[in-house]
Amino acid sequence: MRDLNVSIVQCMLHWEDAGANRAMLQERLAALKGTTDLIVLPEMFTTGFSMRSGELAEGMEGTTVAWMRDRAADLGAALYGSVIIGEGGRRYNRGLFVMPDGRITTYDKRHLFRFAGETEHYSPGRKRVVVEWHGWRILLQVCFDLRFPVFARNRRDYDAILYVANWPEPRRFPWSQLLIARAIENQCYVVGVNRVGMDGKGNHYSGDSVVLDPRGACIASVASAREGLATAHLDRAGLEEFRTKFPVALEADDFALRD
Repeated sequence: MRDLNVSIVQCMLHWEDAGANRAMLQERLAALKGTTDLIVLPEMFTTGFSMRSGELAEGMEGTTVAWMRDRAADLGAALYGSVIIGEGGRRYNRGLFVMPDGRITTYDKRHLFRFAGETEHYSPGRKRVVVEWHGWRILLQVCFDLRFPVFARNRRDYDAILYVANWPEPRRFPWSQLLIARAIENQCYVVGVNRVGMDGKGNHYSGDSVVLDPRGACIASVASAREGLATAHLDRAGLEEFRTKFPVALEADDFALRD
């Protein structure tokens, strides 16, 4: 099994302007060409955390999905971020994991943020999704999913978790602490990517994007409230050695998820 280089992109987002956000990100991602295996973008990276799902939703054959395919192919790296997607008469906050060969794995956000009206404008996902990339099993998650440890509990079926978010600055402490908790309790790498700046509703975001190792230690980060990129090296042998020497999962409680 090979090691994995993961890059995080912390940025401001143009409110409800998909074209401007794609152009901004395309320029920034160019610096990562040939240097990384996986690039992680924020939640709803084309629009910000908007509830105008009916007006802003794109299809899976739309411009943003095509843009992600083009970027993945050009950069030689997979991309993960969430986008407003319309399908079958419903709208989803959909995580898109796009590979350089054009293959896409999707994850629809399960835990919608009721307090901002997300439950009124989006449909929840039902399935827990793990994607394989370069031999790494990666659990796909979106923002508010972070607060629900049972859904993310490692059943010995993944090696890393990706959380993409629009997580407001007033709740930055839970963001940082819950990411650490997920890494420790699941003995996995955790990648948390949040936006910065202010959205169209006046909400402020501090970013605090990080990559954590299976012990919960930070191995890469972007400075709070600033835009930037960072790349972390995920050590496969180190992960396997840690799990072998300290096999916490052997004592884990069994459970079943229900819709």
